[in-house]
Amino acid sequence: MAMQRLRVCFAITIHQRKMKNITRLFPLMALAIAIYVTGCSSKAQSTEEETAATDTLQLPVFTLDRQDTVIQKSYVADIQALRNIEIRSRVRGFLEKIYVDEGKQVKKGQLLFKLNDQEFKVNLSKAKAALSNAMADAKATELEVARVKLLVDKKVISKSELEVAESKMSADRATIEEARSMVQSAEDQLAYTYIHAPFDGIIDRIPLKSGSLIDEGTLLTSLSDISSMYAYFSFPENEYLQYIRKKESAPGQTSDKVKLVLADGLDFPYEGEIETVEAEIEQKTGSINFRARFPNPNKLLRHGATGKLFISTRADSVIMVPQQSVFDIQDKSYVYLIDKNNKLHMQAFTPQTRLSKFYIVKDGLKAGDRILYEGAQNVRDGMTIKPQKMAKDSLLAMTR
Repeated sequence: MAMQRLRVCFAITIHQRKMKNITRLFPLMALAIAIYVTGCSSKAQSTEEETAATDTLQLPVFTLDRQDTVIQKSYVADIQALRNIEIRSRVRGFLEKIYVDEGKQVKKGQLLFKLNDQEFKVNLSKAKAALSNAMADAKATELEVARVKLLVDKKVISKSELEVAESKMSADRATIEEARSMVQSAEDQLAYTYIHAPFDGIIDRIPLKSGSLIDEGTLLTSLSDISSMYAYFSFPENEYLQYIRKKESAPGQTSDKVKLVLADGLDFPYEGEIETVEAEIEQKTGSINFRARFPNPNKLLRHGATGKLFISTRADSVIMVPQQSVFDIQDKSYVYLIDKNNKLHMQAFTPQTRLSKFYIVKDGLKAGDRILYEGAQNVRDGMTIKPQKMAKDSLLAMTR
């Protein structure tokens, strides 16, 4: 019994000591927990600060203002010579001689080709001989009429004999006219063997060579008068109406002068002028053709060339928005406005004119509004940014 009591007392003593040790550890554990919580709070606060720093992006901001500008619109141009014709043979025969070379300048009336004319000379001689015979027959008939008339006057023969003689004389005169026309035709046929330039111009490719047998209508070459050039281009119907109305209401704002940029991207050194507008709008394309005329003193432009026409139009006191600033959502155009606290707000607007580099505003924006110049894909509505101010002439520099 004494032994059991001793064991119980020993166990109670050990338990009391453990409890004292645990009680001593409580302050240390509390301190550790406080340190851990404080560290977590510091990390969370640091993360929030880093996130806030990341959201505050430095982005370019543009202040809208009303200004005058010149708008240039481009149109694809089909360039054609002032006159361009095909030179074809009007008779059949052998091509005897070629007097010009391809690509050479020729003068009006200059001999270009000659066909063999022996056959046509023979035909002309026959026609002249037939005319001589007809004239001789007519002369004999006139004498016969005179003789018959004298006899009728003397009442030697009846008047009907005179009428027969006069009818024969009329037939002979008709034969003379027919023979003369045959001579004229033979002379024309002979003249067609000599082919001359109808006007000053440049010779195109000559597909045939000397000695070739050619038929009537065979193409010998083409001739282009490129002293001046026509440039044809199409206006969409809505732009055509705007052009005409603006031209009538404000003649100084829309010029008939046009600029031409060639296929190599360089400017043609001479301005052109719009001369005519076609009478009909094409139903398939909804466009109407214009024609401009350009001087071509150095013969740089050639028939069939292509280029771009630029038409300048004045736009007074308009608000222009750079294309970089605009984004579209469901066929509506938006920009980001920046308020006084540098927060972004989506703003819809209606463009009056959409061009390649900027928009002219019809409504929805006003002078003095600050808008995000670019970077709309990297921001969201309500976000705060750090504005980076742009120069006033940035937009004008972009439109040049």
